[in-house]
Amino acid sequence: MGALIRQFAKFGVVGVVATAIDFAVMVALTELAGVPPVVSSSVSFVVSLLFNYLASMRFVFERRGDLSRAAELAIFCLLSLVGLGINVALMWLGTELVQLNYVLVKVGATCVVMLWNFLSRKRWLEGGGDA
Repeated sequence: MGALIRQFAKFGVVGVVATAIDFAVMVALTELAGVPPVVSSSVSFVVSLLFNYLASMRFVFERRGDLSRAAELAIFCLLSLVGLGINVALMWLGTELVQLNYVLVKVGATCVVMLWNFLSRKRWLEGGGDA
């Protein structure tokens, strides 16, 4: 159990750094380079996702021997897109259907997506199946 808690803590640190990179790249592109926010946030998402993949697979999860790096990256991206879909669905449900404050909904959605990301990556990237 202690190993799982340590792994989850590492996952959290990588996530915080990835979020900081996401925001820094977005703001830099928008404010310094004049890139429109929709474009800059898309670019920053990709940069952050690549950092997250590299850091997660180096410091958080053990590689599966039966997956190539390309397959591993594809699975990581697919799982991340599912997480994005969960976030969008929860934001829509909470803000549009239930009429809750968007910040509160985002906090809850972030917690749900964080759990999805950790458990799904542990399951399909480590291959342990006992997450």
